[in-house]
Amino acid sequence: MNDLRKKVDQGITQLVDWLVKEQKEDGSWRFCFENGIIIDAYALILFRLLEHENEELLRKLHNRIAASQQPDGCWRLYPDEEEGSLSASIEAYYALLISGYSQADDEHMQRAKAYILSRGGIGMVRSTLTKTILAATGQRDWPRSISTIPMEILLVPSELPLSLFSFSGYARVHLVPMLVMGSRKFSLRTERTPDLSSLYANRDTGDEASLPSHMAMRVQIQTGMERLIGSPRSLRDAAADKAEAFMLERIEGDGTLYSYATSTIMMIFALLALDYGKNHPVIQKACQGLADMRFDTEGITTIQNSPSDIWDTALISYALQEAGVSHRHEAILNASAFLLSRQHTRKGDWSKNNPNTPPGGWGFSETNTMNPDVDDTTAALRAIHRLAVDEPVYAEAWHRGLNWVTSMQNRDGGWPAFEKETNNQMLTWLAIEGAKSAAIDPSEPDLTGRALEYLGKFAQLHTNERFVKRGVDWLLRNQERNGSWYGRWGVCYLYGTWAALTGLAAAGVPSSHEAIKKGAEWLLRMQQSDGGWGESCRSDSKSHYVSIGASTPSQTAWALDALIAVSSEATPAIKRGIKRLIGFLHENNWKTDYPTGAALPGYFYVRYHSYRYIWPLAALAHYREKFG
Repeated sequence: MNDLRKKVDQGITQLVDWLVKEQKEDGSWRFCFENGIIIDAYALILFRLLEHENEELLRKLHNRIAASQQPDGCWRLYPDEEEGSLSASIEAYYALLISGYSQADDEHMQRAKAYILSRGGIGMVRSTLTKTILAATGQRDWPRSISTIPMEILLVPSELPLSLFSFSGYARVHLVPMLVMGSRKFSLRTERTPDLSSLYANRDTGDEASLPSHMAMRVQIQTGMERLIGSPRSLRDAAADKAEAFMLERIEGDGTLYSYATSTIMMIFALLALDYGKNHPVIQKACQGLADMRFDTEGITTIQNSPSDIWDTALISYALQEAGVSHRHEAILNASAFLLSRQHTRKGDWSKNNPNTPPGGWGFSETNTMNPDVDDTTAALRAIHRLAVDEPVYAEAWHRGLNWVTSMQNRDGGWPAFEKETNNQMLTWLAIEGAKSAAIDPSEPDLTGRALEYLGKFAQLHTNERFVKRGVDWLLRNQERNGSWYGRWGVCYLYGTWAALTGLAAAGVPSSHEAIKKGAEWLLRMQQSDGGWGESCRSDSKSHYVSIGASTPSQTAWALDALIAVSSEATPAIKRGIKRLIGFLHENNWKTDYPTGAALPGYFYVRYHSYRYIWPLAALAHYREKFG
């Protein structure tokens, strides 16, 4: 046995043994879904305003936020964010001050204030979530981009192009609470609310509601409303009732709205705007749901935006099986039982545009019962596919899931994340920061590639199937000129190119195809001098590949997995990458901790604590399987 093969075997054994030991009693794996300090700050502000008594949690959130401050006074969303994040720094400053554990004249607070003012102050904030939190707590006027959208838009029939259901599900569950608060100019202050007026370089709030595109949309909305309304006041009351019902109907069993922390926080403020008391049972349960999203790891406490227990469990079970662990192994059986019990059995908003398909998907979090997504569903189906061969209960679940995934394909041939045919480009005109990414849920290369990889490798469906051929054609049409593909939910071009190449290969597209050759050549050009791959979070906001000048475990694994899938031999470049990947198993530094998950370009990045184990294990297993 050659030395590299021996090291590959040792690396696989090390990862398998460790992951099996980390499994929980219920069959799940639970790693932290870390979102920077944004949720910690929002939760701390909310809990203080509601006079939440969980002082131990609030102190830990304060300490975690304070420890994340950089020497120049700012907070960063990722290590190489060049100028820091103004929004995150304002959120952190506000949370530290309202906590009572930091004072305005503390040295670290003075540094934070100096940084914020050097970037133009609160008036230069662009994040809609930050603006909303500031407005809802009396620190600024309501942004015109929210307050000028009439809440009556909630009454527009869903068949019309500018109805609420034209927006993506993620946008809806945030927009509805925002419209409630904005329409009532709601703000909540208590004796503990600090005065942030000194953070204004001037009183300009930087709104962009006067943009021509935004004004054109407002005219369209207003014209539609005028055709509908009899009494404006009665319409407004009806819209408020509909908004309230919308939120209440989408509360999960743990009290959260759609199992997201951010939308839950917005919902709590909106219910207060609708005259719910601070101690109302719905608000109390929502607060408990938020507190239950805490994760204690590596000496810190953070609030996750949505726990990744389904995602982690499905991916780890899949990776273990790829590495040779039997589907009859106790760990795999327990994981499969956990996943089976969380398959969705009721229709959600996804059925608005897909009404004739029975439920069968999976969500991201254990508490998610109504908002499945394509990526989590194919991940779960990969994990149970071997049991589905001869276990009727798994076969039935697998076929329901397969049917749901194929039914979610868009007319253009690609796959969205949550809801099909939710790509009304007019919604990106809204003067709401992030609308281009959050307001719609279009077909994406990473989602389409992952769906094709599942369909080809695990369902044995190839380009002779019309819907597979349509998916392949969509990917080929959406390849970048340089050979890469953009990844929406990972960082970023490495993620998209990995998903596209493995999907095309699994669907039966030959390695000699020009698109596959261009994709592989692009990956080889991006290989770092150390043999690995590493891409900056800046790539998504820059709309082109940006290197971090170093390698990360997950991105190295993605690139390798793609090259392995389309290569006929273990080339020197692949072997160099494998050596670097093995090296990561013995490292623990900023490169192994770099966030490689994405959600909202420029504002929201994810460090999946599980990724440094899952993707290297899968890549090593595929290398051994193909070239061993």
